[in-house]
Amino acid sequence: MSLNTFGHLFRVTTWGESHGPALGATVDGCPPGIAIDEAMLQHWLDKRRPGQNKNMTQRNEPDAVQILSGVFEGQTTGTPIQLMIENTDQRSKDYGDIAQTFRPGHADITYHQKYGLRDYRGGGRSSARETAARVAAGGIARAALDALVPGIRIKGYMTRMGEMEIDRARFDWDAIDGNDFWIPDADAALEWEAYLQKLRKDHNSVGAIIEVVAQGAPAGLGAPVYGKLDTDLAAAMMSINAVKGVEIGEGMSAAMLLGTQNADEIFMGNDGEPVYSSNHAGGILGGISTGQDIVIRFAVKPTSSILSPRKSIRMDGTPTEVVTKGRHDPCVGIRAVPVGEAMMACVLLDHLLLHRGQVGDGPRGKIG
Repeated sequence: MSLNTFGHLFRVTTWGESHGPALGATVDGCPPGIAIDEAMLQHWLDKRRPGQNKNMTQRNEPDAVQILSGVFEGQTTGTPIQLMIENTDQRSKDYGDIAQTFRPGHADITYHQKYGLRDYRGGGRSSARETAARVAAGGIARAALDALVPGIRIKGYMTRMGEMEIDRARFDWDAIDGNDFWIPDADAALEWEAYLQKLRKDHNSVGAIIEVVAQGAPAGLGAPVYGKLDTDLAAAMMSINAVKGVEIGEGMSAAMLLGTQNADEIFMGNDGEPVYSSNHAGGILGGISTGQDIVIRFAVKPTSSILSPRKSIRMDGTPTEVVTKGRHDPCVGIRAVPVGEAMMACVLLDHLLLHRGQVGDGPRGKIG
């Protein structure tokens, strides 16, 4: 299996399986001299870590990250950084009943069709457990961005979970880290929890929409045609397990707007920098960042592993009914929030390095 690497200059290769001894990432291309330690990376991994509350899988992994190379005396050396996260609470016996059965909604059948074999223990590489490695790599990207672009901020949150949707009039940035759903409305969290717990008791699951915003990213990131910033951002989010749709800025809703509504009008600000009347473009025009907030949204399908029986087939083609046991998230969108943040950080750092390599620091064209 190839194609386990993403990025151009800042490159991340993930490895390992859901029920193997460990998983991790090899990060290549990080600039030297960036302050990094395991505690710094652990902060981000703890946001994604399973088993923290009743609204997520009860698999209890500490997700303790180890830095094996590329860091000396607390600073990156510019050489490959090897990250490892041991699996300590895998229960492979939970999957014995489906060793010869394809689970509906899972990659079991496509892995078999492509490779002729599959790791049925939690899905192997197709498991969302792989994203722990991305979050660790994203922690390195965040540290590098903080050093190179002081003031940049990346924040993700859920905007929808099945029938539940946030009220943008009540949007509160400070509320996001204070509830299990990463929603910007503290008062709505109890209602979201009641909705999810009912679905869980009914042996069901639900999808979600996650929005990730990067504030303070400089203008000029990205390149025309095949090197667009939004191309790489969309690919990064689409590569996350269970993601089925991605949009940037106004996204699909742009199809319902008139040109007079969609065009973000431009004015000169008091500080000599351009300002915009709106941000329908999501901070990217022609594949290049404008300096506005970069806004991306992705939709996550409902968890396929549910206790409600689903019709399927066995390896020999005979019909069967599948009930997936084990410990699974009733809504994978909850733990997809820190993953989306990590992918945003990795792509922005990659494009910042590409930009500096081509034109140096800052946008070339001055206005006024």
